[in-house]
Amino acid sequence: MTAGPGPGLEPGPAPTGPTLVIGEAITDVLTGEDGVRRARPGGSPANVALGLARLGHPVRLATRIGRDGPGRDLHAHLRDNGVVLTPGSVTDEATSTATARLDAAGTAHYTFDITWDPPLAAPAAPASGPASAHLHTGSIAAALAPGADRVFAAIEAARPGATVSYDPNIRPALLTGADRERPRAERFVALSDVVKASEEDLAWLYPGQSADGAARRWADGSGPALVVVTFGGAGARGFWPGGHCDVPATPVKVADTVGAGDAFMAGLVSGLLHTGLLACADLAGAPGAARARTALREATASAHLDRRVASALSLAARAAALTCTREGADPPTRTELARWAAGGRGG
Repeated sequence: MTAGPGPGLEPGPAPTGPTLVIGEAITDVLTGEDGVRRARPGGSPANVALGLARLGHPVRLATRIGRDGPGRDLHAHLRDNGVVLTPGSVTDEATSTATARLDAAGTAHYTFDITWDPPLAAPAAPASGPASAHLHTGSIAAALAPGADRVFAAIEAARPGATVSYDPNIRPALLTGADRERPRAERFVALSDVVKASEEDLAWLYPGQSADGAARRWADGSGPALVVVTFGGAGARGFWPGGHCDVPATPVKVADTVGAGDAFMAGLVSGLLHTGLLACADLAGAPGAARARTALREATASAHLDRRVASALSLAARAAALTCTREGADPPTRTELARWAAGGRGG
């Protein structure tokens, strides 16, 4: 089964309340084949928050950045794109960095200088404004001590009133080994409604096992209703308890792959939010967590690919493809995706 092109994107705001993303915002220092170093905003969860904001969603980001120059640049970048930092996200410590060297295919290989100790206290209940009904986390934020345990506790506490998405986005250079990390990742999977992982993530977590087999076990467990594995230029594959589907990649000329997986995640969450398969808040008739969770379970209860899930997967693939056509983590806006589709790319 293949996920075909979804309906065209209409420019304009998405019909959802605020989504909360919990995770790292860092400065990516990209070093190309020419040896030139270029500093750009990054961090997987921050990239997802940025992608969601550009797709028209109100977004809050619980993170940790400094008041130094890189931190001010990060904050300005996020703020100018509509991402609101939660109280306590700005600290007096240095902003974390990731140095990425790009190979000939435009794939980034990272080394890190990062601290992750966010002051998380009931992040789903802000001091002012509506509570978030969908939460996203992953990557370093869900793996690196001491913050990872705080993130898990925050997600666990919020889950009764919120749907959850998770992307392990494994960074082996920061971890002590698969045997130690696997139980932590599986705890986050069990809390989640939607999980996205790369083929590389699953190969590291489950050496000697196929990505399809690992994803199938996650989807058939008691946690996520939808698990998506990305295979780079070979596209993606979605799994749910009743079946699976292939998600074709959109052929593009690749500038680099930085942020492509995060753009895919943002597109997937955006598509599911739009169709009521994830929870949103503060709008009349908006689905709460229980109703959205039930709707997602019902949409993934048979071998038939629900058109709403197919649309979200198609949106995710197009968002990732367009991101690959430009340097750095630079996810598209809804208007850009609509124009791109109208020009004959991505359906």
